[in-house]
Amino acid sequence: MIDKRERVVRTFNALHPASMALAVLALVLSWAVLPPEAEAQGVEDGQALFQRRCSGCHALDADHEGPRLRGVVGRAAGSVKTFQYSDALKNAKHTWDEANLDKWLTDTESVVPDNDMSFRVPKQEERVAIISYLKSLSTP
Repeated sequence: MIDKRERVVRTFNALHPASMALAVLALVLSWAVLPPEAEAQGVEDGQALFQRRCSGCHALDADHEGPRLRGVVGRAAGSVKTFQYSDALKNAKHTWDEANLDKWLTDTESVVPDNDMSFRVPKQEERVAIISYLKSLSTP
């Protein structure tokens, strides 16, 4: 009996090279582009997760224990003038993009050693949702 994985491999190998290229392109595009309703759901989930996981220290428009986070995607690290950052974050030389925020929420020390934030979001799907929400607030 052929298992599902072997059937997929056989089907894929039987494709004409041009068809194979189109299949790979379709697969890549399906991962890269979310339908609008899936993106909207991610933002809604991210807002709820932000409220539950982040709002104890952060707000969108005011500094608290952590700096304000509206507009964080695309912002230089340690650049909110009204917030007192650790020396490590003041001297960080990167911009908060989706990849840096994902690394940051996974393990802050791996991004900026000796920073003052020790909080982590271990689940990838939660990090993605929170970052999608923050990104939605960072674009005009």
